[in-house]
Amino acid sequence: MTATASAHPVVPSLFVSHGAPLFAVDAGETGPALTRWGQALRAQFPGLRGVVVMSPHWMARGVRVTTGALPATWHDFGGFPSALYELQYPAPGAPALAQEVLDLLAAAGVAAQGDAQRPFDHGAWVPLMHLFPQADVPVVQVALPVGWGAREVFALGQALAPLRRDGVLVLGTGSMTHNLGEFFGGAREAAPYVVEFSRWVENAVASNDREALLDWRSRAPHAHRAHPTDDHFLPLFFTLGAAGWGGDTAPGVDWISREVMYGMLAMDAFAVAGA
Repeated sequence: MTATASAHPVVPSLFVSHGAPLFAVDAGETGPALTRWGQALRAQFPGLRGVVVMSPHWMARGVRVTTGALPATWHDFGGFPSALYELQYPAPGAPALAQEVLDLLAAAGVAAQGDAQRPFDHGAWVPLMHLFPQADVPVVQVALPVGWGAREVFALGQALAPLRRDGVLVLGTGSMTHNLGEFFGGAREAAPYVVEFSRWVENAVASNDREALLDWRSRAPHAHRAHPTDDHFLPLFFTLGAAGWGGDTAPGVDWISREVMYGMLAMDAFAVAGA
């Protein structure tokens, strides 16, 4: 992991596939890879101030931002082993950082409201358990607005890019592929469409092909099978927008995981070291 050359290093932005809730206890290869990446980030940025995260498991009508001082851990799923419901991720909130988020959004012309009661959903706390197991990095969560597409979410990330120059990790969590209708098929090998879609996305990110990726529904192979709905893919654009990706200069990209779980859940994670 490398920062951009600057007198004040810029924190990379990060996309993480959080897969199924079982990822909390069945970490595969991706969980340890995220832990190593988080350790390297803390070593490079010992003054890391916080995380601003978008998860598809908080969808709201309009932009919402958590402002609570200690959001609860929400087990927003059912039918899983009891051990999952005993897990807690007691990371502090960051009311001051939340206000910075609200101010940046207002400056960009984005209407947003604070929410002091919202807990952390599993799309946020499960990957954060692997990234920062000690739960000592303050966290602010931003809702995914209902009805927004890739371009709007990308612009939302762009509005928050200045945070990265001030010691804040901007994190989008979702899933590189997310067809839950195939979840219980029992497959052990990665389905070919999962690999083809994931590597198309990786190539588009690596080649800085902004228009192709923003038009992923029409251009990516197997897009509708990989994502019957958009919600788990859209946080990827939050990450890319915050990174300053897609401009004249291609930023450095660090692909952290290409693992596929259960044959159909691509667990890709990558960091973008933009300016």
